[in-house]
Amino acid sequence: MTESSTEVLDVAPRSAPVAVGPGLRAVALAPFQARTWKELGYLIAASVLGSFGIGYLYLGLGGGLFFAVLVVGVPVLALVILGGRVWAAVYRALVRTLLDTELDPPPPFRPKRGLIGFLTGAFTDLAAWRALAFLFVQSLLGVVIGYFVLVAVAMAVFTAISPIFWAIVRPVNVDADGVEHQSMVQFDDFYFDTWPRVLGLGAVGVLGCFVLPWLIRVVCLVHRQVAIWLLTPTNRERMSQLRESRRVAVEDSAATLRRVERDLHDGAQARLVTIAMALGRAEERVARGGDASDLIADAHSSSKEALVELRELVRGIHPPALELGLEPALETLAARCAVLVELRFELIARPSPAIEAIAYFSVAELLTNVVRHADANHVLVSVVPTGARLLTVTVRDNGIGGAPRPDAAMPGAGTGLAGLAARAGTVDGTMTVDSPPGGPTAIALTLPLVEPR
Repeated sequence: MTESSTEVLDVAPRSAPVAVGPGLRAVALAPFQARTWKELGYLIAASVLGSFGIGYLYLGLGGGLFFAVLVVGVPVLALVILGGRVWAAVYRALVRTLLDTELDPPPPFRPKRGLIGFLTGAFTDLAAWRALAFLFVQSLLGVVIGYFVLVAVAMAVFTAISPIFWAIVRPVNVDADGVEHQSMVQFDDFYFDTWPRVLGLGAVGVLGCFVLPWLIRVVCLVHRQVAIWLLTPTNRERMSQLRESRRVAVEDSAATLRRVERDLHDGAQARLVTIAMALGRAEERVARGGDASDLIADAHSSSKEALVELRELVRGIHPPALELGLEPALETLAARCAVLVELRFELIARPSPAIEAIAYFSVAELLTNVVRHADANHVLVSVVPTGARLLTVTVRDNGIGGAPRPDAAMPGAGTGLAGLAARAGTVDGTMTVDSPPGGPTAIALTLPLVEPR
């Protein structure tokens, strides 16, 4: 009989190797990340701007209120209030560049005509008042809290490199008994005058350099949240923008339908009627035994012309070139323009179809305006990215200038610069016009890569 052996299995859990967690890795890399340095740059800029902001609020609002009893004080106070929009634009640019947060701008300031209309619009401009409130809060955050954070950063960095300074400069302190100590830091009677003490102090500074980035991020989080609260449109303003965008979209659609109906009635339909009549006469002539080749030739020629008109009509609704992308479509426009057009296209990501259509038709209309009114011989069309979610389409010519601002155009116009600005506004885009008398003219449209939902 064979004795069976029993194999004992070791099922005791084995300890897994200790791995560096993502939290420890994030702490170790924080001082060397671009985000930390950008946020530190924002705190420095906010501290400097905060000092000027306090002076602006004190002198501007205080002086305006003081001179409000005089006639000149009221317009000055109105300008000071509207100046909040300028401060808001500066801070939005800083937040976008250094804090990587895109803030939607409020609706533009559109006062009524006349001095009374301007003053009433200024004193009731909610966006300007919210910008002034932001400037007040931001100045306190930038000057007071920012000061302590920047001092903490400076102390941590100096403490971290203090052993080098201690070894090179060899500072000397004398205690109450007249004994000299090679020390630059002391706590009561405790001097950092030996290498172990100095290196320990430096280690504390190095530790602070790894901790301070998180303090900076917390402070910048507060700055960012305050900017979101006070520098972006309120729900009421957003609803107003949505209503205006919907009205413009409806009017634009109605105008497009009327144009299509008119073009079909006056163009293709008339051609088709002519073809039908020619074929009818040809049929009668053939029935009588005559030669109808000339009528058939006329009908054939008219059918070709009708096809050309239908093709142009379809191109006006949705250009076939856009199926290949915005760049080929703009190249087609540039090739057809009567003025020399230089195209600079730097987009990597393709915009959504609606954005491509707006950009295409805007460039088409602007090139038409250049040919008709600008007296130019060169046009530069550039399409470049602006941040991660925007693109800017710029049409610049060397003509005579003098193009009107969009808000100076005829109200209710569906075309022209006012129509282009309204069309861009339907997707939360903006348009700027720089056209001094004598030229040159530069018209820029800033559009999102994807239309807002």
